[in-house]
This record gives sequence, C-alpha cells and structure tokens, in this order.
Amino acid sequence: MRVLRNVAVLALALAAPVAASAAELNCSGPSNVEEFHYRWHLRGGLGWIAGFIFPRTGSGFLKTTYPNSEKSTISSELMVTGNNGTSGFYNYQSEIDGSGKTLSTYHGYAWGKKSRKERTVFDYVKRLARMHKETTAATEDTVRLLPKDEPEFRDILTAIHYMRTNADQITAPITTMIYMDGKEYPVIFRPAGRQVFTIHDQRVNAIGFDIVDAPGEKKWPGGVQVWLSDDARRIPFRITITENFASMQLDLDTINACGFLNARK
Repeated sequence: MRVLRNVAVLALALAAPVAASAAELNCSGPSNVEEFHYRWHLRGGLGWIAGFIFPRTGSGFLKTTYPNSEKSTISSELMVTGNNGTSGFYNYQSEIDGSGKTLSTYHGYAWGKKSRKERTVFDYVKRLARMHKETTAATEDTVRLLPKDEPEFRDILTAIHYMRTNADQITAPITTMIYMDGKEYPVIFRPAGRQVFTIHDQRVNAIGFDIVDAPGEKKWPGGVQVWLSDDARRIPFRITITENFASMQLDLDTINACGFLNARK
C-alpha cells in the first residue's frame, strides 16, 4: 500500500503547475494539508526604520488544513520569524467554514520586549464578536455587537483564501470589510493584472490581486498584494503585507506539503 501511495503522490507532483516546479517540492504529511515556505524581507521607503525594531529578513510558512473525516472547517496559519537569531515571531491564524466565512481570527507577535495576542470569535447568530487580548501590560476580554449590514467578515488570511478560491470571478473591484486588531475597515479587492515572474530560474505566469483601503472616513492602516499561479491551483508565490509604515514581502521558497494538489481538483 505504501508503494501505491507513493506512486500516487509522485503522479500528482508531476502534474503540478510551473509555480510548484519552480520551488522545491516535498510532498509529505497528510493529504489535506498544504504548507508553503517563504523567505521574506522588509521593503518600502520606511522599511529600514522598521529594521531597527524588527528583523529585516527572515523565513515563514503559510499552512492550510482542509476538512477531512475528522475536521469540518478550514484552518489557515501564517507564521514569520526573523534571521537575526532572536526568538521573535509574527503570527496570523484563521478558522473558516465550508462557505468561506471567517469563524475566528488570531493575530499575535513577540519582538524584543513587546508582545501581543488577540483572538476574536464571531457569533453570526447573535451578531457578536468575542475578543480576548493579551499584551505585556494587561489582559482584556470584551464582547461587542457586529454591524447589522455586514453578513460576514474577513481577516488577512481569509481574504487570501477568498482570492485563491474566487480568482476567476474577481474581474472588477469588490467592496467588502476586513477585520484587523479588533476593528472592521471598508476595503476593496481588485485585480492587479498579469505578470511573468522568475522563481528559482523558472518563469511563472501569475495573476495578481490587491486589497486596498476603500474611500470613506475609516481608513485601513494596511494593505495586501497577492500573486497567484495562473492555473487551477492558485499557488500564492508572492505575498506582500503592509501595516502602517512598512511592508513585508514573502516569496515562495519550498512546498513542504502538497494538499494543494487535491484541494482544487
């Protein structure tokens, strides 16, 4: 049985798109898990200032666990760490139901003497957001009402998941809400065009999407740009996340679990 399973994995790997072959491919682990490993660096005019507080380069992974017989939801996690020998990290986690609705969101970091953890669980029936926040100074639990005119919310990870699963339908700007640091912000999902990138000496056709602040009074202090392989797998080989005055660019390096080969059959 092990031989047959290995043959099946090899056949799937050979059928993978160019974006997969451009990165080191290591199909191991459960068949419902995909894990993309990245190298990242700070970019932008003020990135060097952030480098005095945070590392300027590092590594990270984007891991997605799809439903199986033991699990009915989709779990997504983005973890980044620095290359400066510290134990600091930056972490996002999301839980998504089968329709793509965000059930919970988590955002945490620890760099130097500062740390923060914040988790929000959405109760769409009672229209409540239950938040738990921990910082170096205090711990806080709050509950507040969700806006009545918003059927659901997305964070950064569930927004990326939405773009991967709906790339063909996003042909014009879409106005929606994104949730970050306990607040909702009006944003726009919009196509960013098509380009050809070179990854590990391989040329990759890509389709891009931006998440930008929507016009209005409440300004989102962030931004996201994602470049996906232009094929059915929609592998996210470049992700740029902007918060306040600095941007972090993550570029695909290796693929350490190949659930993506089955996720969009």
